[in-house]
Amino acid sequence: MGYTTQMDAARQGIVTNEMELVAKKERRTAEEIRTLTAKGQVVIPCNRLHASIDPNGIGSMLRTKINVNLGTSRDCKDLDLEMAKADSAVRLGAESIMDLSSFGDTRVFRRRLTKECPAIIGTVPIYDAVVYYHKALGEITTQEWLDIVRMHAEDGVDFLTLHCGINRSTAGRFKRNGRLMNLVSRGGSIIFAWMEMTGNENPFYEHYDEILSVCREYDVTISLGDACRPGCLKDAGDISQIEELVTLGELTKRAWEKDVQVLVEGPGHMPLDQIEANMRIQRELCKGAPFYVLGPLVTDIAPGYDHITAAIGGAMAAAYGASFLCYVTPAEHLRLPDLEDVKEGIIASRIAAHAADIAKGIPGAMDWDNEMSLARKKLDWDGMSALSIDPEKARRYRASAKPEKEDTCSMCGNFCAVKNMNRILDGEIVSIFDE
Repeated sequence: MGYTTQMDAARQGIVTNEMELVAKKERRTAEEIRTLTAKGQVVIPCNRLHASIDPNGIGSMLRTKINVNLGTSRDCKDLDLEMAKADSAVRLGAESIMDLSSFGDTRVFRRRLTKECPAIIGTVPIYDAVVYYHKALGEITTQEWLDIVRMHAEDGVDFLTLHCGINRSTAGRFKRNGRLMNLVSRGGSIIFAWMEMTGNENPFYEHYDEILSVCREYDVTISLGDACRPGCLKDAGDISQIEELVTLGELTKRAWEKDVQVLVEGPGHMPLDQIEANMRIQRELCKGAPFYVLGPLVTDIAPGYDHITAAIGGAMAAAYGASFLCYVTPAEHLRLPDLEDVKEGIIASRIAAHAADIAKGIPGAMDWDNEMSLARKKLDWDGMSALSIDPEKARRYRASAKPEKEDTCSMCGNFCAVKNMNRILDGEIVSIFDE
């Protein structure tokens, strides 16, 4: 093959099949994609053992991509339901699936995903170690944490979220400064607790070079997890978040030195007025590595509607440089999402991503909107439904309130500005009440 990772190939001047496919999707040349991959500004997460994958590129100059979280828990352990969610997510346009399973035979589901699913597959090995070893957290050894990383790579996972940035120094500063919401990252809180109980350094930080070797062997992208991401507006932009981000910048550079692709994870909960600055800081500290954000959620008061709070923040974050949006569903903070929650979360995130792509001037992004506007001008209701981000819902809403005249809707009827302008500009008489 002549190369180990997509980044290694790009730096050798090799255009891989994956780069060709990404270039076609992004309306860019393969050489542009190769150059950006060589710099680390685009990643193509593509474990060489994930045979069913349909590759996608992630980078701020490409279309904003969507990740969907799913997986089993102690209270919801139906593997077939989680697989149905994954299939639905792909149909709805999500490019990535993260398996966050925390109960049962997690390896069976993970291997099924990498065998059958064309989306990018990500995992968090920290969760799986707790499940896999069936023993108290404080009894898990450093080597056992590292062995789980290799297991996930061998299972074909395309990117691994590893909470490498919360070392003992960062943890100590966090304890001294305190927070309203403490740590809300599940993986981050687990590693923090393990360090506190054992007195050991974070194994993912201490043995980072060993992890890089595994990632290079299988071409696994590292997603540098943000253990100190803010879990409420008050904690946004505090010293713990920024100190960890500095460490993630250092770890990004070390990964690039080994030709390992890197994503950097970000907030979290964050007020609107902080989002632009946070994206700029990340871009500077991590030298343009793609930024992966959860939302950010721009208010803390909307359980049941957090797909909306996240879409508001996600649109802003992506417009200012984030590359990858982790969806948030209406069930966030409340329960494991069901199929309808998954759909609502994906649609909200896709709207945010598309709005940001228009703002960034991504090639072809506004073509879709122009086609919709033309269908509206023509009062082409079938065309409008077909072009909708959720065609089924558009058709259902139209059918639920049939207008008296088929060329209007039940809101405007003969007052329809589009209909009346079309007529008057065609030299016809406009009559509102006589028709």
